[in-house]
Amino acid sequence: MYIKLIQPKMIKRPMDTDIKIHMAPPLGLLTVVHILQDRHTVVLENENIQDIHYGDSPDIVGISVTVDTMPRAVEIAKKFRRKGAVVVAGGIHITTAYDTILEERFDVLCVGAAEGTWPSIIKDYENGLLKKIYMCGKEFGGEDIVSPAYDFLKKEQYLYCNVIHTSRGCPFRCDFCYNSAAQRMYVNRNIEDVLQDIKAVHSKHIMFIDDNFAGNPAWTRAFLETIKPMGIQWNAAVSINVADDESLLDLMKESGCRSLFIGFESISPSSIDNVHKIQNSTAQYERAVRAIHDRGIMINGSFVFGLDGDTPETFRLTLDWIVKNKIETVTSHILTPYPGTVLYDKLKKEGRIVSDDLSKYNTANVVFQPAGMTAQELYRGYIWIYQQIYSLKNILKRMPENKQQRASYLLFNLLYRKYGRVTDFICKIMTYKRIGRIAQRISHYL
Repeated sequence: MYIKLIQPKMIKRPMDTDIKIHMAPPLGLLTVVHILQDRHTVVLENENIQDIHYGDSPDIVGISVTVDTMPRAVEIAKKFRRKGAVVVAGGIHITTAYDTILEERFDVLCVGAAEGTWPSIIKDYENGLLKKIYMCGKEFGGEDIVSPAYDFLKKEQYLYCNVIHTSRGCPFRCDFCYNSAAQRMYVNRNIEDVLQDIKAVHSKHIMFIDDNFAGNPAWTRAFLETIKPMGIQWNAAVSINVADDESLLDLMKESGCRSLFIGFESISPSSIDNVHKIQNSTAQYERAVRAIHDRGIMINGSFVFGLDGDTPETFRLTLDWIVKNKIETVTSHILTPYPGTVLYDKLKKEGRIVSDDLSKYNTANVVFQPAGMTAQELYRGYIWIYQQIYSLKNILKRMPENKQQRASYLLFNLLYRKYGRVTDFICKIMTYKRIGRIAQRISHYL
């Protein structure tokens, strides 16, 4: 059987360059490749880095869908269905909001983990018994997770191919997050399986791209003890409450942690409370930042603007806090009510959703009516804070006190954010893979 897997083109935000879309490969589709490639002919086309080829005749087309790529996914599906292909839609948006998707858009909806759905889809297709919806069962566990097909990658197309999952999902259920949907799960992989992936990517610099790397501290502790002798350097995303466990922070440092992505979301207690982010205590933010920085670990802070409780003054207050605490890198978002989440249901009930154009649901557009400011004030503040954070003045003010961090800090702040378009031009000449390797070497040795 001939199966084509497609990653639809994402819509870049105002501050993004093509570096963003070349950052890392689509691990979800690579997992599907691994499931299918032994018995079938499989191709993968990532529209972010190549055109989709419509001249062939696949039996099945699988499309990975995020909420903002949904309109594009529908367009792609139409073209292949006209050619007689069966189109399977999966991914985070399908899993979160499958009951909002009109039946005629796709032939099959894949809800949940690919490991728990794709084998049944293939079997039923071969037997002429395809169903409309396939759902991964609740019995799915960490031992069922399949490694991505790293050997399938065209590595020259990406900055970083050394990306690894150690878990699926998150134990917390914040209202605005995909993880507040009923279909989401949280499971850890077997440690031995993760070690095999570390060997497979052939790198001493690993990016663990879990929703919450430390969601199960006991598992995380056992895993870090295992990798401590390996001499790798790694980055991961965690919730801020990881700083409550100083022995775990020590172990992170000892095992090679270089930076942590942390969802602060807001410095306002009322804003945090309104979305039930129970693991965040704004009163403890500065103590947590100090504990992490004291161990030579950098922070990539994520902030969401437009929460109930936010006002136009929130942007200035947040900027001052970021600069004061020397948060090394910052990712900002406009609050976006993803269909299927608790937040979406709340705002829909209140009549505050102002746009149903899903292509705008990429955290860079205002698609709802904010409570404490106008939509224009929210958008202008979102652009303003990015400009201010990555101004030369504030890049210098946020310079890490630890000199060993400064090379990585300047690489991100100057070459990725401040002068990203110049860097992207160089990547196109030298390949993203080569520039990524240079950046890793500089970060590793300086």
